[in-house]
Amino acid sequence: SSMQGYGGKILTVDVGSGTQQVEEFDAAFARAYLGGNGFAAKLCYDRIPPGIDPFDPRNLVVFATGPITDSVIPGNIRNCVAGKSPLNGLFFDSTFGGRFAGTQRHTGFDAIAITGTSPEPVYLVVDEGGVRLTPAKDLWGKPTLQTAQTILDREGWDSDVVSIGPAGERRVRIAALAHYWKNREAFGARGGLAAVLGSKQVKAVVVRGNRKAQFADPEALKALVNETREALKKGTSNLHVFGTPNLVKGINAIGGLGFFNNRFEYSPDAEQVGGERYKAEFHKKDTTCNKCPVACGKTFEVKEGEYAGTVWKMPEYETIYAFGPMLGNLDPASLIKAEELCDQLGLDTISMGVTIAFVLECLERGFLTEREVGVPVGWGKHQAVHRLVEMTARREGFGDVLAEGSARLADRLGHEARKFLHAVKSLEMPAHSARALKGMSIGYATGTRGGSHHDARPTAQYAPDFDRRNPEGKAAWAIRSQNFTAVDDSLVLCRFTSERGGYGMYLNENYVRMINAATGWDLDLAELERIGERICALERAFNVREGVSRKDDTLPWRVQHEPIPDGPSKGTFCPPEELDRMLEEYYELRGWSKDGIPTPEKLRALGLEFAIQR
Repeated sequence: SSMQGYGGKILTVDVGSGTQQVEEFDAAFARAYLGGNGFAAKLCYDRIPPGIDPFDPRNLVVFATGPITDSVIPGNIRNCVAGKSPLNGLFFDSTFGGRFAGTQRHTGFDAIAITGTSPEPVYLVVDEGGVRLTPAKDLWGKPTLQTAQTILDREGWDSDVVSIGPAGERRVRIAALAHYWKNREAFGARGGLAAVLGSKQVKAVVVRGNRKAQFADPEALKALVNETREALKKGTSNLHVFGTPNLVKGINAIGGLGFFNNRFEYSPDAEQVGGERYKAEFHKKDTTCNKCPVACGKTFEVKEGEYAGTVWKMPEYETIYAFGPMLGNLDPASLIKAEELCDQLGLDTISMGVTIAFVLECLERGFLTEREVGVPVGWGKHQAVHRLVEMTARREGFGDVLAEGSARLADRLGHEARKFLHAVKSLEMPAHSARALKGMSIGYATGTRGGSHHDARPTAQYAPDFDRRNPEGKAAWAIRSQNFTAVDDSLVLCRFTSERGGYGMYLNENYVRMINAATGWDLDLAELERIGERICALERAFNVREGVSRKDDTLPWRVQHEPIPDGPSKGTFCPPEELDRMLEEYYELRGWSKDGIPTPEKLRALGLEFAIQR
């Protein structure tokens, strides 16, 4: 296929039967769903039977690239991975960086869809000719880095690997994927998609190929990069110097950083785990995704104390929050260790830390006892926390309970305990305040993934001129942001280079130019907005088919009933009546029913007739 911006092919492999199928898609399909997120949503909607358990062989795991993957656009090396999440039984997609996406691009397959369940552990090797299933019994149980290195030694270091750890193998619902390239790590995929691979007995996916990506107008792509080069440099300079730990200071300063299971959102001591301290005491070197000028990655080294000798990637801002402030812990070295443990075992740091935060509050309030937990753990006790992480990955003792995620534990403990659950749609909440940022209040409630900061985005809300306390106009803002992220994740482009890099935090002419230059189309901005809206509506249709409606578009009890007790955002929260007003407005603007169901008229207008619920 000679389509510009695409390989034009989708590879489906059934790991149960070992059969594979290659389908070509046309420009109309590409123009409707764009790539990445959009392709994954369409494949999942069409192929995953409603109501199945996420560990059913018929669930899919889709790895998808987009029309600018492997181009000159900075931050283009991201993969979208999607499927039905074992945390909540809903559509879930996630993106990860590194080098895998570019290498997948060289296979000629824009999407790789994995279905079925293998009778024994395997890894998949995908190249231009299709897929080969390779026995992986010897890798089962191995940590992620060793797995990647063993496979690369076998398959060649020009290949790229994404693998699961012991957590994914044991179907831990908060398991995550790991991707290493040149021994640098780019972690990927919340929502337990690694557990779905584990249920399929797939230890790893390997890509390699020599098919060069073709773009319609390479000169126009270069011109766009040149025009935005200065803005990218300026907008990402802090990330280049400090990486994401830089966010600790600014977010704590507005009073929106969760402490003690989000009871508090400010501390004068937060900078003990902030960017400056990490840079000064632990920085070893900068790392980067393939060909990205930002280099927001860092390798840290602990030189003294109980974690001396630990050398690992820096804990991202989200890991710092989940294993630091949320657990009443401000020991910076312990967070590097927590990152290493989670990465090696294949666990999502946000869900893991926030689930433990829920446990600590339940212990404090007497909903759980130390005997049940089996480890003498409490606020600030990081060694005991690390023990719980290891137990979770192996489902041993109380780890078997933690492995199910915090929402299932809350259901087990009952009504009173549920008030302290920090999750939306069973996905643990990240480090951007649902109370201090009104756009996040409505954004989390309505986003496909619930407790994810990648549907509606926090970034714009931290700007001094953004009215973050006022619910007015936030429904419209959330829609704009969600349409943008759906497109961004279909391109598939990094948030840092897109939002901070001079292209913009919302859909605009830069993205129109980018897509047209890659594909040779004549898209305009209205059509691009419609693509974003189409993808959001299709994800919603998937979730509606699984029973989602207005009742599920809600926020944690604490967010709705307890104002922030102190700090710069003191007094802010999102009471039920305010959330209801924002929901009404949101559904109306989206063209969904009052119960949050996309109407037949709206689905028809978006070319999604097939998704009308009959």
